[in-house]
Amino acid sequence: MKGVRFHGRGGEGIVIAAELLANAAFREGRWVQAFPYFGGERRGAPVTAYVRIADRTIRLRGPLYEPHYVVVLNPLLAETVNVTEGLKKSGLLLINGRRQRSRPGLEGRRVVTVDATRIAVKLGLFVAGSAVVNTVMLGALARATKLVSLESLQQAIRERCQVNSARKTRRQRYSVTCS
Repeated sequence: MKGVRFHGRGGEGIVIAAELLANAAFREGRWVQAFPYFGGERRGAPVTAYVRIADRTIRLRGPLYEPHYVVVLNPLLAETVNVTEGLKKSGLLLINGRRQRSRPGLEGRRVVTVDATRIAVKLGLFVAGSAVVNTVMLGALARATKLVSLESLQQAIRERCQVNSARKTRRQRYSVTCS
């Protein structure tokens, strides 16, 4: 079983990223769990989401204390939250950012930095004026770990976008019909 922990702020798509990764693994016939952890905080507060992926039934319930992979969508969060807590000695830390900063306690761990914000801007991935980095980081995670295939990940993203488009279209039709 492999565990992934996502760190970010409310509204950045952390929970969606976890769901997309779980969906991609499920498409490949794996057993999955995806769940967020946050309190009653507002948009912008720290959010954590977890994914477990296994080749057989997952009987564990509860927090993921020792992930194999940690994905940090908001690089500033790493300055206030211990994002490496519990990361396995052979683990991967994937950070959205321009360059790798030295971090104590990362001996033996692989650190990969991806400028997901720049890539999202270049691709025109925006929601409500903010760059959408969650899917860029998922692509980087898939490539760096081979945890899921890029094809499965793309299918999961396309499916999610179709559902959102259908909801938006229904809302638009409803507002036109009811006005």
